[in-house]
Amino acid sequence: MAISTPLTVPSGTTKAVLNFTRHPPEGQAFFNYVDTPPAGQVQSNVDRVSHEVTISDIRGHESEYTLDQDAFAVIQDVPASAEAEFVDDESIKANYYPEVEKLLLDNIPGSNRIFLFDHTVRRAAADSRRKAVNYVHVDQTAYSVEKRVRNHMGEDAEALLQGRYRIVNVWRPLNKNPVESMPLGFASSSTTDQKDVIPVEHRYPSGYTGETAAIAHSEGQKWYYLSGMTGSERLLLECFDSDGLKEGTEVKGGRVPHTAFEHPGSRPDAEGRESIEVRALVFGP
Repeated sequence: MAISTPLTVPSGTTKAVLNFTRHPPEGQAFFNYVDTPPAGQVQSNVDRVSHEVTISDIRGHESEYTLDQDAFAVIQDVPASAEAEFVDDESIKANYYPEVEKLLLDNIPGSNRIFLFDHTVRRAAADSRRKAVNYVHVDQTAYSVEKRVRNHMGEDAEALLQGRYRIVNVWRPLNKNPVESMPLGFASSSTTDQKDVIPVEHRYPSGYTGETAAIAHSEGQKWYYLSGMTGSERLLLECFDSDGLKEGTEVKGGRVPHTAFEHPGSRPDAEGRESIEVRALVFGP
């Protein structure tokens, strides 16, 4: 069912400033601490730079975009979740995770095994620990995805790495009303050059070090958003697809740059955007 956006919800093609990353000096690696860094360390050494880009609204054209071509896809008319509040991690795992697993199996052709390894709830309150991320990034790289498979899948990991494996984030807003502020912007993977994907060490308090990717700006990138997203919609964000590393497949890169952004049409008193993303290893075919 098509959703029309209320008049107070910003919609249509717009121009907005996004925060990209400069390429690092030769021999230097970028890093970012997930929480408070160790004494004497900076939070991050990533060098950000802003660019104004055109962002097209895909409302009414949702079905034209696919994971294989763009590394994002929209699912609509999702039934209400058994998880009502999204405030307790264990309740989210018990109630929402099974729904996400079924959603992925039903909507990603050939998928036959799902492992949900974490989630993040983002709130708009000033004291919220996790807010919307306002710089362009990809959550995973080939290195970190293989590491995750080995870390989570135990004795099955080696066999699973011989087939097709992906990481897909399932993103949804938690607002009771359509999203009015800080919508999520995303660039088609097919328009993102690999030379503009910059590895960043992602350092966790537990001592685990993963790898994300920052994105350098390029005029060829095509940016999109879905205006007025509601709780009955899900945005699939593909962070990695092993078929994207192979010649002769239909996968165009398999990694979607994304970021929250300030829409110039948002009202100053618009409700802050709140959301949850669940991160999944997807295997098969």
